[in-house]
Amino acid sequence: MGCAAEAQTPPAGSETPTGTPTTSVSPTTTTPVSPTATATRQSISVQLNPDSVTAGETSTVWILANCPEPSGGPAHTGTATSRAFLSGVSLAPATSATASPAATGSPSGAWVRGQAQVSGTVKRGSYRVDVKCDGTNHVGRATLRVTRADPLPSDVPTRAPRAGGGGTFGQEVDESSSLPLGGVGLALGLAMAVGIGVAVKRRSRS
Repeated sequence: MGCAAEAQTPPAGSETPTGTPTTSVSPTTTTPVSPTATATRQSISVQLNPDSVTAGETSTVWILANCPEPSGGPAHTGTATSRAFLSGVSLAPATSATASPAATGSPSGAWVRGQAQVSGTVKRGSYRVDVKCDGTNHVGRATLRVTRADPLPSDVPTRAPRAGGGGTFGQEVDESSSLPLGGVGLALGLAMAVGIGVAVKRRSRS
């Protein structure tokens, strides 16, 4: 008797596994957003007294700045600089609200002030004045004008009149006149009159 081997085939409708399925997850990278700080210096009010000076003259200018009072220990001071100034100017708190000069038409609050010297060699033009508050880093600016001297009025005499005596005081003397005027002329006239009177008297006696 012979043995026959038959190959077993899977029944119809059954699935044959072909491998183990794998699940791949790709990681997503996210970039963190960091906040950016945009700190800007606040502007303050700055006044100049006076805000205009004359070229060719050494002048004094007051700088007044509305610097807020700092907290935490820094001093309430400021610094002013300009090309028109001989040097930088330190600004200190005003001792009194009624101190002269005082700020006008500006926000109320703490004010610092100081004096600057403007040299007579500064040329005419407009010069920027920058102020920085030392305790809070607030900044501000103003404009200083350097102008030329005003011309003399046309009705002002450029030559002083000669002073005479009597009614001729303050009147111009005619340079072409050969007779002197004023007190000297009056004295000579009196002397001549007296001389003529004496001569006439002597003739009448003779």
